[in-house]
Amino acid sequence: MESMAGAGAAMIWFRKGLRIHDNPALEQARRSCKHLYPVFVLDPHYLGSDPDAFSPGSARSGINRIRFLMESLADLDASLRNLGSRLLLLRGEPAPVVCKLLKDWKIEKLCFEYDTEPYALARDKQVKDFALECGVKVFSPDSHTLFNPSEIIEKNGGKAPLTYQSFISLIGNPSEPITPIYSTLHFPPVGVTGDYEILTLPTLEQLGYRDFDEVEFSPFRGGETEALKRLNEALEDKDWVVKFEKPKGDPSAFLKPATTVLSPYIKFGCLSSRYFYKRLNDIYESEKKHTKPPVSLSGQLLWRDFFYTVAFGTANFDQMKGNKICKQISWSENEELFVAWRDGQTGFPWIDAIMIQLKKWGWIHHLARHSVACFLTRGDLFIHWEKGRDVFERLLLDSDWSLNNANWLWLSCSSFFHQYYRIYSPISFGKKYDPNGNYIRHFIPMLKDFPKEYIYEPWTAPLSVQKKSNCIIGKDYPKPVVDHEIASKECREKMGKAYSAQNLSTEKQKNFETGNSSLKNKRRRKTK
Repeated sequence: MESMAGAGAAMIWFRKGLRIHDNPALEQARRSCKHLYPVFVLDPHYLGSDPDAFSPGSARSGINRIRFLMESLADLDASLRNLGSRLLLLRGEPAPVVCKLLKDWKIEKLCFEYDTEPYALARDKQVKDFALECGVKVFSPDSHTLFNPSEIIEKNGGKAPLTYQSFISLIGNPSEPITPIYSTLHFPPVGVTGDYEILTLPTLEQLGYRDFDEVEFSPFRGGETEALKRLNEALEDKDWVVKFEKPKGDPSAFLKPATTVLSPYIKFGCLSSRYFYKRLNDIYESEKKHTKPPVSLSGQLLWRDFFYTVAFGTANFDQMKGNKICKQISWSENEELFVAWRDGQTGFPWIDAIMIQLKKWGWIHHLARHSVACFLTRGDLFIHWEKGRDVFERLLLDSDWSLNNANWLWLSCSSFFHQYYRIYSPISFGKKYDPNGNYIRHFIPMLKDFPKEYIYEPWTAPLSVQKKSNCIIGKDYPKPVVDHEIASKECREKMGKAYSAQNLSTEKQKNFETGNSSLKNKRRRKTK
């Protein structure tokens, strides 16, 4: 048994990283301490209820993701109890709460996983500064990503690499996941908590959420146990693993999704990305042929790290204004069209079915995300990507600040990808994968009786067919909000003008800077 004699109290502060496996902060916290306090603080910034939001949940999150978090916390608590410990659940603004705990529980060592999101950086600085003032040792290892974004940026001369290939050239191999085997003999017990009210895991009603009786909850359950189960099931099919190639895959597959659906578990840290990467590499090494980055499964984890690095190294990454890598585009403002898109009422069944699945399940295939993001922005409606980003941020189980913003920048052709003339058709793209329209029939039951030749364009069906299908277009299901052929042509023209104007502005800025440089050189020569 590892000696803990003479050591004091330590705290592991959980935020993400809701797991036992490959958790360096947890391992550092439990080493050489007499008592270990595993803490999670329910943060009103994320969990405060908002009855005025367009879907049940808090001001920042839909009910599905909140439920997923609660399930993940319940699973973490169960795992800790198996080790003779438990999760100490409190409520309040995390920074002040944790600072008070450090003092009142006489904590000598504080450990938490490094987090690069702006809100987290500000929160963690406040806690770290207080801890150091009090003489508390602080350990904040990075384990949410494969690599430390700040180290990659330092390698690149202080700037974030802006292409996947330049990122790959800098990274090398990620650290191996740590694999300690814990038991009650090696895990310190919880110390005395004093007068603090340690909460039992609250129900959704106790958190203040109402009006979700009609909600169809996501079929994906939270927690490390479920994450490892899903991982093992996905990796059982080695042939599928070695042949996986993004962006291929069927976006209409919903009974058995065409991807791992591990992204929500990685987002909450129920699954370690390093452990996932290691398991994939073990399979690749055992097989003669396999796909490689950027299209392989391991390549997707590297894409994740790439976006984390760019997000960390780019000021105002989550907005157009003040974002140096974002095209400045005069997007249209049309709340009626935006709401139709958000609520799955555009009259295009492929688009609407995706948005309805998103609202009900909190997850959609990556090609489905491409379809609706393109439709909202550069494809048809020409509405600002930030508005779409906000909807995804609320509804997705795997909503992630870095990845969500990066994907919307990409899909709106505001950054990373600039072939704005390549538009996903809201009709033919889905039909390619699901000609019978089974996906549409499931998520839009009012269209389930339409013949397959009309299921993607029900407005073209004769009135007799609409009556026979028990759905009159314009009454039971909306007419298309735009004419796709006209709207997409107008969008291409607007994007072309925006690109031309920006290129001209960039050229003028270069000339201005060159001129200034020449002028400075002339002045230097005159003063010599």
